[in-house]
Amino acid sequence: MGRIKKKGEAGNAKNYITRTHAVKKLQISLPDFRKLCIWKGIFPREPRNKKKVSKSSTASTTFYYAKDIQYLLHEPLLQKFREQKVLEKKISRALGRGDVGDASRLERNAARPEKTGKPRYTLDHVIRERYPTFVDALRDLDDCLSMLFLFANLPSTSSVPAKMIARCERLCLEFQHYLIVSQNLRKSFLSIKGIYYQANIQGEDILWLAPYKFNQRVIGDVDFRIMGTFVEFYMTLLGFINFRLYTSIGLKYPPKFDQAKDDEGGELGAFKIEGNLVTAPANEAPAQITSQEAEAGPDPETQAEVNKLIRQMREADVDADQVDTEADKDEATDAIDKFEPAAPGGDVLPQPSYSGAEPELLFENCTFYLSRETPRQPLEFILRAFGCKRIGWDAVLGEGSYTTNERDPSITHQIVDRPVIQATNQDDADVEDNQTSQKLAANQRMPGRVYIQPQWVWDSINDGEMKRPDLYAPGAQLPPHLSPFVQNTQGAYDPTIPLDEQQTEGEALGDSDDEVAEDEVEGDEDEDDLAVKKMADSMDVAQSDDDDGDNDSFGGFSENEKAENEEESEDDEQAAEQQYQRELEAELTGKPIKQAPSNAQSKAKAEARKKLAKQAKDEAEEMERAKGMLSKKKRKLFEQMQYTNNKKSAEDLKLREKRRKLEKEKAKTKA
Repeated sequence: MGRIKKKGEAGNAKNYITRTHAVKKLQISLPDFRKLCIWKGIFPREPRNKKKVSKSSTASTTFYYAKDIQYLLHEPLLQKFREQKVLEKKISRALGRGDVGDASRLERNAARPEKTGKPRYTLDHVIRERYPTFVDALRDLDDCLSMLFLFANLPSTSSVPAKMIARCERLCLEFQHYLIVSQNLRKSFLSIKGIYYQANIQGEDILWLAPYKFNQRVIGDVDFRIMGTFVEFYMTLLGFINFRLYTSIGLKYPPKFDQAKDDEGGELGAFKIEGNLVTAPANEAPAQITSQEAEAGPDPETQAEVNKLIRQMREADVDADQVDTEADKDEATDAIDKFEPAAPGGDVLPQPSYSGAEPELLFENCTFYLSRETPRQPLEFILRAFGCKRIGWDAVLGEGSYTTNERDPSITHQIVDRPVIQATNQDDADVEDNQTSQKLAANQRMPGRVYIQPQWVWDSINDGEMKRPDLYAPGAQLPPHLSPFVQNTQGAYDPTIPLDEQQTEGEALGDSDDEVAEDEVEGDEDEDDLAVKKMADSMDVAQSDDDDGDNDSFGGFSENEKAENEEESEDDEQAAEQQYQRELEAELTGKPIKQAPSNAQSKAKAEARKKLAKQAKDEAEEMERAKGMLSKKKRKLFEQMQYTNNKKSAEDLKLREKRRKLEKEKAKTKA
């Protein structure tokens, strides 16, 4: 006879454990337990049957895997938490006895990060456990960057200390410097939430969100203790990643930081990037060897032989590269491959095109000047990441500019974000500004310089080419700023394509009817009087026709004539109903009656509508017949797909209608 199993010792009751039991088992406080779970990547689980899992009479709400809690028993951080808890008890006990000296001695021994800056513990081993390879860390970098860029812009409070904000900002600036040197930034997008950036690092696309440089208001609805736990983990993670990225391209980490320039608003200019001679590329000159290294170095004759072999290998590589380039030139043709959809209705892929310059060096030959109303930080980062070396701005924006003189003749592009100002009096122009004396007067332009709005920079880097500056001139209505992360699909609404090329036949017919109605509605009060007179004359003519018709004789109809007359009578009834509707609308609005279009035009549109309706009816019937051949499971799946497609088409229809209204309003304003 087997051993009898007791209740709660096997099955789900043993696989799960409540949060209360987990805290008691680990012998730590609830806040420390939350920290440990966040850092180790352990989260609550939802069992299928809570009654079987819960061992108590009260309904438990939070469960964890028992194996995860057993895994936490061997965590070195537990000992740190317990030591800190014991020290806090000793301090409170000393204060209770009134022994201030003993309490101060224990306080000095305690690790207070908010006061001393010394961490209580390190999370290095946690980073190594959670990310065995560097690619795993890069894949989890999206949330890390978004959180750190957010905290870098927050004001310091009791829950968010100033040292945490300063470290977040420094780590973010170091990461931006890597993107500038490596030129791995690809796209950016301005949204309501903030600025989205996308970079490609070692084949991994990384997308993060950076908030705008506004004064942030900290509210009490957000639990900054939980967010601070994530930030503490992400700061350690980004420190590891920055070290690996810097050393991979031959740079020293951490870069030299100038606190004085940072206090003056230098930000990116407060860092000095230096190369690591040990990991320098092969085409650079070797590092100089000191006298101590020469004494302990290898034999000079052996070193000379090694240098000779290395020189021969390099020459062989150069010859092979020249042969490959000559072969490529011989095989090069003017034709270029095009990516076409394999089947009708497939996704439209971006087509390759010849480009004279690389997108990473888009602004290499440009010198920019940023007006003081423009956002300097994102513009400086994007321009430097795409090859620009000379960026100037007003002195009030901070240190680190190429020039603060707005009249510098070497400036090729100036970014402004203010409306066109009307010419002021000469008395106002003579007044010198206290902030800068090297600025231009209102509406004054330097000859040979391109003036654009900030959106020109974002649209240029997303399209990989410098956009037309006249479309982004100061005061001009900017083109739509579209997200580069949305991939256009076949049949969906595309704002870059004209409306006539993507609207359906039914929408085109409805649009033409609206245009005809609007043209007929327009008129003056004199035209209203003429319309009333014409209506009176038509009424008199109709009465005379009726009187004449009473004296005529009736001879009967044939069968074909009867059918034609019935169709004509139906059309006449519809026309009469439409005319009556127009009269009611005119009476309510006080406008002249909308006249019906010409017979030929109306008949053509009516025939087109009938054709479209018949075609839609035939397609629906064919669809129902095809659905009848499917099984029940496949029919439900097909109906779900059809519902999703109809929902998307309805959204596209709304977008097209909205665009049609905007285009009509623009046409009216221009007229």
